[in-house]
Order: sequence, then C-alpha cells, then structure tokens
Amino acid sequence: MNCSRRHRLIEAEWPTFGECGSPPWPSVADFEGRIDAVRAAMDGLGLTHLVIYGDREHFANMAWLTGFDPRFEEAVLVISLRGDPLLVVGNECEGYLPVSPLFTAGKLRSERYQPFSLLNQPRSNSRLIREIFAGEGIVMGSRVGCVGWKYFADSEHPDSSHAIDLPAYLVDTLRDLAGRENVTNATAILMHPDTGLRTFCSAAEIAYFEHTNILASEGMRRMLFGLREGMTDHELAQLAGYNGTPLGCHMTLATGDLPGLSGPVGATIRRGTPLATNICYWGSNICRAGWVASSARDLPVDARDYVENFAGPYFEVMSEWFDLLRIGTPGGELARLIAEKLPFEKFGIFLNAGHLIHLDEWLSSPIYSGSDVPIHSGMAMQVDVIPSSRIYASTRMEDGVVIADETLRRRVQEQFPDCFARCRKRRDFMANVLGIPLPDEILPLSNIPAIVPPFFLNLSTILAIEA
Repeated sequence: MNCSRRHRLIEAEWPTFGECGSPPWPSVADFEGRIDAVRAAMDGLGLTHLVIYGDREHFANMAWLTGFDPRFEEAVLVISLRGDPLLVVGNECEGYLPVSPLFTAGKLRSERYQPFSLLNQPRSNSRLIREIFAGEGIVMGSRVGCVGWKYFADSEHPDSSHAIDLPAYLVDTLRDLAGRENVTNATAILMHPDTGLRTFCSAAEIAYFEHTNILASEGMRRMLFGLREGMTDHELAQLAGYNGTPLGCHMTLATGDLPGLSGPVGATIRRGTPLATNICYWGSNICRAGWVASSARDLPVDARDYVENFAGPYFEVMSEWFDLLRIGTPGGELARLIAEKLPFEKFGIFLNAGHLIHLDEWLSSPIYSGSDVPIHSGMAMQVDVIPSSRIYASTRMEDGVVIADETLRRRVQEQFPDCFARCRKRRDFMANVLGIPLPDEILPLSNIPAIVPPFFLNLSTILAIEA
C-alpha cells in the first residue's frame, strides 16, 4: 500500500480523452440471459415466483431485466420458473412497452392494470390485481419473492425476511394468495453487494457507463470552466448541456450557505464562498466541491489553510483508497482507512467511503465498518467519499470507476476497443501527472479522473501527490 505521500499543488492543463456515442442497447439474448440468471437464483432460494416492483424512481431492477423503465406510473414484473415473464403496467405505460427488446421479440407478456394509472384516469377495463397474480399461478403455498429497492438486516427489523418495501396493497394481495410466511423480501438477488446480479457488470454495461460518465464529466468541465463570480446558479447549471439522457438523481448546485442537496435556486455566485455541484446520469455521478476563489487569499481567514489542512490530506488518503481498491480486499478495510486517516471530528465523513452505482445512483455498498464483503470483478464503483466541515466546506473527486479482472478487461478491449483505450489513457494521467498509480483492475470512466482544483477561479492549479 502507498505510504502516505504528501500532497502538492501543480500547474497542469486538463487533458482531453475523447467522447463517444451511446453504445448499443442490450440485445434480446442479453435480457434473456439476465432472466435466466434470476431464475437460477430463485431456484436456489426455493422461490416459485418473483414479483419486481418499479416506478419512476425505483426503476433499475425492472429496466435491467427488460429494458422497460416505468414513466409516470407503477409497474410490476412477474417472473415464474418457466414461461415468458409478465409485465403489468398502467394506461400510459402501455404504449411505451415497445422500448423493451423482450416485448418486441414476443418474449415478454403484458397486461394493463389501470389502478397503476394516475388518479381519475379510466379504471374500468382491467382485472383485479388478485386475479392477475392468481393467473400467474400464485396460490396458497407458492413461494413468492418480492423485489423492491431495499432489503433489511435483522438489526433493522425484527422480521427482516418479511419486511417488504412494495406498496401494501400488492403485498397484502400476495400474502392473501400464498400465505404470509411464503411472501419474502428477495431484493438481495439483484442488489446485494457481494452476490447481487447487478454488481457483476458486463463489458457492454461498462461501455454504457463510460458513455454516461463522459457526458457527466464533460458537463462538469464546461460548468467549472464557465464559472464566473456574479453569475447565477441557474446560468451555471445551463452550461452542463443536458441532452435528454435519463438522470440518475436530481442535479445539485449549492453555493454560499445553501444546504448540500440544494439544486439551483437563483442564487448569485460570489467570490470567497464554497460551491458544490453534481451531474448524474444512469450509471454515472460526477461531483466536485471547492471554493469560488483564485487562491487561499480569497477565503475567509479561518479557512485559508483549506489546502494544507483539509483538501490536501483528503487527496492523500484517497490515493491510498485507490491502492486498496483491489479484487479480494474486504470493504471494511477501505472503510477503516477513511475512518482512521480522515477522522470524523475534522472531516465529517458520515456515509460510506464509496458505493456501487448502476442504472440507479446508489445500488448498495461493500464498504462499511466491519464489512467482509470483498471487492469483486464487475463492480461499478462510485468514488464518493464526502468530507464536510463548518470551516472548510468540502472537497471532492467523485467519479466512476469499474473493477475488472483480466478476463473482463480483455472483453472490454475486444468488444469496445475505443472505450478501453480511453480508460488506459486516464490511468496513465492519474499515475504520471497526479501521482496516483492504480491497481491493474481499475478502469477509470470519467473524463476528469481525480482532478481536484481547490479554487474554482484558478482551474490550472490542481492537487497531486508528490513523486
């Protein structure tokens, strides 16, 4: 592991790594393979049916399995051990079904359930949800797994296996049909950081996530280079150049005394105040935090040692964090590194020292205190370690990386050679300019990889590690 090399400020141009169009959408065979993997997991757990819930915010499990993401309404996907799955949708989603390659190939059945629709829309032309579930063979004694967006530990709920985050009217119906004990939370099949199917990204998923990381990081670059004191946060946000790609979470842009999750509100950007902002598309979330300043002289007096006592030490420890991000490393080791070297009393890091990202902004995380969940190949990792201080505000190098063993790297190189070449160039920049050599298994996806300018009015001055 790296031995706490010191930070330094260097003068450097921000490199360009190139852009790319969106890679091909997964094929029918890809989606069929995912359904097959789910069925194998169901069989291993003794489940006869899996009921997957989706809505506008909690779409990722359904989209990963079918290519369909609900718009406006709820939807439910029912998978049994045999036959084509059933997708149950409301009025307005019915016309959107062809977005799913499975549906257009005739391998995904559908049914309209109008109570999924918005209030006072037509509701007289669909079966009851009980009839729909029963028609899928859910009867007394069936073993039904429910997939929402969370599962629960025994420490969180006295009956964690039966704690289900789907709407009550769906769960009540399933329990009435199959028996309460037979309806359980099965979200871990898809989302558990160690075994969840979505934590093992394919080469095609990596290429898509690189595409969205490029979109987000190039937008962040435009914002930072266009930042001027006196402009409004709305004017700054427009520089992101949003192009309609689906968002993974709402854009934040907090300046001055605004709370960290605030979006643009019309505030004027002033010299000598902190600023933090993010751009998040499916599979990417790029965030930077620093000061609207040209140098430390622009900062409040008690914050003028911002680089020496806050941003610099953070950068040093994050270089060690990257060195630990290796296949087989227990997540608890990364958590311990951050807790010990960036103590809460000074750096205020409360959430996980990194987490998994996918179509949703937060999938789950192997990185928490005491975690023995190992880093494994296929993880899409968000470099999301969030320091916070009343004096120093924050700093950030929040980008996306993928953990890929030799086999997965070879697949990326063979199937998406331009993507792989850009990842190699980013690795070289991080090692040779920033002084952050990476383990072989890390593929950086962002076009501003680990670039941390402490002062947003002087972007050529960035943090690095001494040679």
